[in-house]
Amino acid sequence: MATWTPDPTFYPSARMAMQAPAEKLAYLAILNAQGSEPDAIGVVDVDPKSSTYGKLISKTAMPNAGDELHHFGWNACSSALCPYAPHPHVERRYLLVPGIRSSRIHVLDTKPDPRAPKIVKVIEPEEVHRRSGYSRLHTLHCAPDGIYVSAFGQPDGEGPGGLLMLDHDDFSVLGRWEIDRGPQELAYDFAWHLAYDTQITSEWGTPKMIENGLVPELLLGGKYGHKLHVWDLKKRKHLQELDLGAEQQMTLELRQARDPSKTYGFVGVVISIKDLSSSIWLWHRPNGQWAVKKVIEIPAEPADPEQLPPLLKGFKAVPPLLADINLSLDDKYLYASCWGTGEFRQYDVSDPFNPKLTGSIRLGGIVNRTAHPASGPLNGGPQMVEVSRDGKRIYFTNGLYRAWDGQFYPDGIKGWMVKADAQRGGGIKLDENFFLPMDEGYRSHQIRLEGGDSSSDTFCYP
Repeated sequence: MATWTPDPTFYPSARMAMQAPAEKLAYLAILNAQGSEPDAIGVVDVDPKSSTYGKLISKTAMPNAGDELHHFGWNACSSALCPYAPHPHVERRYLLVPGIRSSRIHVLDTKPDPRAPKIVKVIEPEEVHRRSGYSRLHTLHCAPDGIYVSAFGQPDGEGPGGLLMLDHDDFSVLGRWEIDRGPQELAYDFAWHLAYDTQITSEWGTPKMIENGLVPELLLGGKYGHKLHVWDLKKRKHLQELDLGAEQQMTLELRQARDPSKTYGFVGVVISIKDLSSSIWLWHRPNGQWAVKKVIEIPAEPADPEQLPPLLKGFKAVPPLLADINLSLDDKYLYASCWGTGEFRQYDVSDPFNPKLTGSIRLGGIVNRTAHPASGPLNGGPQMVEVSRDGKRIYFTNGLYRAWDGQFYPDGIKGWMVKADAQRGGGIKLDENFFLPMDEGYRSHQIRLEGGDSSSDTFCYP
């Protein structure tokens, strides 16, 4: 795995990564809707010059059923070029794929044949539990000092959740990351300001709060996550808690500025129990202390109760249900997936305190069921989003989380993956030639791009 020269897909800065060759392959988490058959990692041809453009060209099935693959990632990335990185010559070769339900981690080797990755190692949940104390693994990112994995909680389904680490070389579980967690109890995503030795984490809920579906009593009581946590990255110590307010439920995806000299980032909030809106907040550091401010609000849309699932009939509205956000490598465009209304939004965030809506696409949605030019009516809605390194191509899928999918889309979600093109000067347009439906009974989730993408790398140089 070690090489004498740095991996050519590593770049010192986001600015340089934007000049990288365009991706030709995308890796896709494909989930069995019932959990009765194994999930898979699919390989999608994203080369417009190819005869199989927009097609699934291979699938690598997991050895067990019921994993529910989620936010997988590369073993190594551009953070390996940081001046203090202990592993400067690792290569972006392996995909590490955690199961959110099983707590199992699969290691897939893409080097022998990137179009057909092979499973070379499986870390069983007992090993994860024994060495870290954590369970229900969610997000994985590579860092200069190892591979970080977030977890919702303990094996018994309770909290606290947090982070565990894997070794860069053999992927063994090193243990729990936190030394002093302070008041932090709930966990979800994490992001770094490496130049400032700072980590930010967000919150969803413990396994018992989420894995059997949304619990209305917990939601209306403001019990799901509504805080950000600031950490000393080197000392692994909790520094500060930023509370968005209990009405802001589920502070999920974190996207820090890609320029490491900047001290801000964006977090998406799924729903406000005050008015069903979604929102995006900016964390920043005025006067040496971290603070958070709402900069985008996306309102709910009125709807006929007869068209709504039982969970929403009494509200007579469709909430946006902001499920994912992503930021282009030049820190200019922020993308927002509204899984409930079926809207996919682009914002110009050149001034992060004053975002401007610059583009919108509609696909699926609880009520609208908007079609793609290459499809009939769709269900589900824009969910996991990935942006190419040059910022010109945006890919997204429509599956959220098995237990929650059925509550908001009771007739079942038929999985798909689509692509949009960013327009010069702002705006987005669907690629009419790229519509990938999943096989019956399967759904799509996380996307990773060959050579890296906008959310899988962290940079140490401006």
